[in-house]
Amino acid sequence: MEARISLVTLGVHDMARSRAFYEALGFKASSAGGGQIVFFQLGPMALAIFPWDALAEDADQPGAGSGFRGVTLAHNVREKADVDATIAAAVAVGARKVKPAHDASWGGRSGYFADPDGHLWEVAWNPFFPLAADGAVTLPD
Repeated sequence: MEARISLVTLGVHDMARSRAFYEALGFKASSAGGGQIVFFQLGPMALAIFPWDALAEDADQPGAGSGFRGVTLAHNVREKADVDATIAAAVAVGARKVKPAHDASWGGRSGYFADPDGHLWEVAWNPFFPLAADGAVTLPD
């Protein structure tokens, strides 16, 4: 298996609301999907939103459940102050602040918000993993 993630799909309860939320954050929707699924190109990968129950059915899993799901998405920023600004921008368009931005014990700054369906996003500035010009995280060897 090649080591990569090609697509992350989030189950959502209201497609129009979720599409509007991610577009308000600056994500650009693709014309692909025919209205049943919405794709957002994110560099070499994509984010998709798909109806919650349909996604659960596709995976042969029950659709009920809430709370921590064992997964967070992360958005790294270029500057320390961008953590606070990014969380504030997300809250302004419908996110719920989960954990305020704070200086982290590992030397960076981070905080969390939840999208309208409760999917957790960490916003982080990590001085040890600088972002490349294309936004890719540069991990040390």
